[in-house]
Amino acid sequence: MPRTSTPPKEAVATRVVDDLAYLDALYRHWHAHPELSLQEELTSARMAAELRLTGLEVTCKVGGHGVVGVLRNGEGPVLMLRTDMDALPVEEQTGLPYASAARARDGQGNEVGVMHACGHDMHMAVFVGAIRQLARLKEHWSGTLILVAQPAEERMLGARAMLADGLFTRFPKPDCCVGLHVSPTLPAGTVGLVEGHAFANVDSVDILVRGVGGHGAFPQAAKDPVVLAAELVLALQTIISRETSPLEPAVITVGSIHGGAQRNVIPEAVSLQLTVRSFSQEVRAKLLHAIERTAHGLAAAAGLPKYRAPVVTVSDESTPAVCNDPALTQRLRDTFECWLGKANVLSSAPVMGGEDFARYGRTEEAIPLCFYWLGAVSPARLLAAKQADQPLPPLHSPRFAPEPLIPIQTGVTTMAAAVLELMPKATD
Repeated sequence: MPRTSTPPKEAVATRVVDDLAYLDALYRHWHAHPELSLQEELTSARMAAELRLTGLEVTCKVGGHGVVGVLRNGEGPVLMLRTDMDALPVEEQTGLPYASAARARDGQGNEVGVMHACGHDMHMAVFVGAIRQLARLKEHWSGTLILVAQPAEERMLGARAMLADGLFTRFPKPDCCVGLHVSPTLPAGTVGLVEGHAFANVDSVDILVRGVGGHGAFPQAAKDPVVLAAELVLALQTIISRETSPLEPAVITVGSIHGGAQRNVIPEAVSLQLTVRSFSQEVRAKLLHAIERTAHGLAAAAGLPKYRAPVVTVSDESTPAVCNDPALTQRLRDTFECWLGKANVLSSAPVMGGEDFARYGRTEEAIPLCFYWLGAVSPARLLAAKQADQPLPPLHSPRFAPEPLIPIQTGVTTMAAAVLELMPKATD
């Protein structure tokens, strides 16, 4: 391939504009045809086809529907770029001309609407766009790119499955990993970075509160799990307010509670579903221990025998915190400021959301990570929302509708810039 006649920054700027119509069509296709976690068959097939078009070595069905592309370009570091592919069981209400009308069966067999309400469609379009740029600019970088299209991020299962299927043994192990996520609050054309903790530990906890069923008119002959569950919901909050330092971020949310079927019947059990969030491993361990201790303590206080004690289960849908490597993040901040302008590179705050991107850094030898935010809201829409004192639709909302073109352009530019910065040719 002949050497480009323009520096890579100018070449990327020009070619991203030329590629926008293609990438917008790809984004709209994925938006209109979403698939739930663990069901990403058609999405992964299209992703594999796009990667093959750029000349990559492509392997499918890694950890389920995961796709791995390898682009070798001589000696140098190994860098991993990652996108996620799955959508959510949300019925779209955006009114967009390319809105999803897809329906599917969820893990419990229920028919649900399906929507890319978390921006993974845009992540994929940016991912493909960056690879298309880098394949054309091979004379400006050197090393090996590992391109990971991951399933089941929304259920915190995909990264674990791909690693268990040999992601870092069947393919070159990366020296660092880079990814991004659309932001529902940052203006299009900007990115946001945070050094250190960016996303929280996430633990999904199920509690089966057991009692002794009976007639609603004779509560003294039963042990009411509804009352016990109500006490537990309130008691769990004191773990945060009275057992956790106010300087340590922590969240326990009871998102689901189900029990009973009739007014005059005391049920045998009530089920609770919790999400538990933290940053440090120490706080994480304390929260999980305190949840189990509190559940068992309240059951004992209610006079329940040990064989009717609550059952507390931490599910597989959990992930450690994303902790951005400070040196890597600062290096990319400087690079993005050079490419986008300093005013468009913002400092973000840590959030209590979760991201299983964290697992790629949790190996025997810790791998540096940088996961950054991509602004996805038009400035005009941000201004209108502020003037009307109305919140914008958040991630996972049926009305979440990012501005497509400028974020795609910004995402492709920054991902390409990251590779060119971290994998330079000695002659550049």
